[in-house]
Amino acid sequence: MAFDVDMIRQIYAEYPGKVAAARAVLSRPLTLAEKILYTHLDGSADTFQRGKSYVDFRPDRVAMQDATAQMALLQFMSAGIPKVAVPSTVHCDHLIRAETGAKSDMERSLVENDEVFAFLASVSKKYGIGFWKPGAGIIHQVVLENYAFPGGMMIGTDSHTPNAGGLGMIAIGVGGADAVDVMSGMAWELQFQSSLE
Repeated sequence: MAFDVDMIRQIYAEYPGKVAAARAVLSRPLTLAEKILYTHLDGSADTFQRGKSYVDFRPDRVAMQDATAQMALLQFMSAGIPKVAVPSTVHCDHLIRAETGAKSDMERSLVENDEVFAFLASVSKKYGIGFWKPGAGIIHQVVLENYAFPGGMMIGTDSHTPNAGGLGMIAIGVGGADAVDVMSGMAWELQFQSSLE
């Protein structure tokens, strides 16, 4: 579902309290990036040491493209969880090779990748994952137009995930295992590297 307005409202409702808590810990104003990061912490604000502290985040959503989603979804399925914990989507665009023209390239891809697309569609339906079928759009633009929102945090299994930052969110490309952690309801752990201490 595009623009989960209820989810966005809930995130925005929690922002003032989380930003105030981070300001109290840091004893200074925060940049927009800091506000987004601190409001997505899994736990309370703290003073983190650059290069030493590990920080857990709770991204708002996950986006996957068809080439990387296959292994991620196989791993998610093995977790035995009935539904993804955060809004997630699969976008079928990377397995379509541009060689001879849009129509013939799409027809060839639908034949060559039929089994992959059917698997991704089936798993997406079973686990509550949004599915963007082949030809529905390029993940970079679809995510920007349908899921990005100011102040949000997204991870995606595509190197162009940061494109969603064009609407003022933190969007980071990750590996499939990180996506599975978040889809499973676990925190996303990173070593703190910000110079904003």
